[in-house]
Amino acid sequence: MNAGDPRVRLLELARARAVSLAALSGMIGRNASYLQQFVRKGSPRKLEEGDRRTLARFFAIAESELGGTEEISHGQRAARMRGEWADIPRLSLGASAGPGTLAEGEASFDSFRFSTRWLRRHGLDPAQLSAILVTGDSMEPLLRDGDEILVDRSPRPLGNGIYVIRVGEALMVKRLDVAQPGRIGLISDNAVYPPLWLAPEEVAVTGRVVWKSGRL
Repeated sequence: MNAGDPRVRLLELARARAVSLAALSGMIGRNASYLQQFVRKGSPRKLEEGDRRTLARFFAIAESELGGTEEISHGQRAARMRGEWADIPRLSLGASAGPGTLAEGEASFDSFRFSTRWLRRHGLDPAQLSAILVTGDSMEPLLRDGDEILVDRSPRPLGNGIYVIRVGEALMVKRLDVAQPGRIGLISDNAVYPPLWLAPEEVAVTGRVVWKSGRL
């Protein structure tokens, strides 16, 4: 494989985000070995358009890096800069703050408008941001059912904090505990829900929660 091969690029991206190919395969609705076979054996020869688009959105890159022809990244398309304001897409999916829900779609149906000055002050890149809905009560009182959260997909080292994650096909919002080697803790703020400890390869991190909105 050469440096420009989409398989090499996918492997680089997965390693940079500390997410397994098996977890990424589950994210696109494939069996656990699907992307492993793509990378190691070249089967399939190229990613299907829908799979490529979903992966490009997850990594916030241009689809062309994974073998497509689109030169504009999902984040760049989604967050259109308008002078001193940035429109951040609201995605039509929810992250469960309960037992876990299946993500049904990632289409933008609306947007939140943020001051670019405010975003810069907080070290946030509009192209790496999206807003999704919180469902369930496991993160109460901090996050309530119906709140919307701003998710930063920027590639950064994983630390303790609140993240949107995928476990299998379930999309969740949880407080992560990464202090213990070899496992990640999924912690709920609501004490009714016990912590869940998983191996790192079982958890695919979508992004860190950096802001919330909700009705009083």
